[in-house]
Amino acid sequence: MTTRHVRKRPAPTTAICHPTAHKIEIRGKDLCDDLIGKVDFVQMMMFEIFGRLPTETETKVVTAVMVAIMEHGITPSTISARMIYSSAPEAIQGAMAAGLLAGGSVLLGTIEHCARLLKRIVDDPAGIDAAVKREVAEHRAAGKFISGFGHPWHYPDDPRTLRLFSLAREWGLSCRYVKAAEALSPEVDKAWGKHLTMNASTAFAAMLCEIDVPVDIMRGLVLVSRSAGLVAHILEEQRKPVALQLMKTAEEAVPYRHE
Repeated sequence: MTTRHVRKRPAPTTAICHPTAHKIEIRGKDLCDDLIGKVDFVQMMMFEIFGRLPTETETKVVTAVMVAIMEHGITPSTISARMIYSSAPEAIQGAMAAGLLAGGSVLLGTIEHCARLLKRIVDDPAGIDAAVKREVAEHRAAGKFISGFGHPWHYPDDPRTLRLFSLAREWGLSCRYVKAAEALSPEVDKAWGKHLTMNASTAFAAMLCEIDVPVDIMRGLVLVSRSAGLVAHILEEQRKPVALQLMKTAEEAVPYRHE
């Protein structure tokens, strides 16, 4: 009878946190002695995620992006949070969750698409100009829009994009991804026959690519920032409710017609 050898799997572990009776260790540091009062929120967030404290420049870049994305008015995410809060005011987490669920592939989540596009352009051995022309031609031929272009309010420029790109140069970043985005813009206009605003998603992606933030977690950073904005909308909904008016406005804008 043949004896079957089963390879023993290593026991699962975590490298993030270990709380004990008198100590909380996070990524090898003591929470109370090494972190509280010594790092700010963005530094702590990046330490928690990446396992190391960020450089001064990395902290400034992530802070700038998070400040820029925290608030943008009455959008699907803030509407969702306000509406759910009005339905279930006893559970603020439900309103927060609803707002975060609205961060998808069309709004908020577009940063991932933009980052992958910019990385393909920067990494192309043919160079930025050739890569830009190829990407635009392929998108146009396939009838696909290019993520990060077009905006319902900002024209001809998204002020957040201009500010972030200015900071990238001021802070001495490599600007490889910034230059790729700037080369992309006129080529997009040429292909579509009109000017399309380079929106902030492209700028957010370029800035985070500059400091090597993994593409697959970029949306997470965006959602952390937007969470604070949702808290502001929920507090305003508590004090000056608008959800009912939003519902009435939607009903008036979309009249019933039996077909």
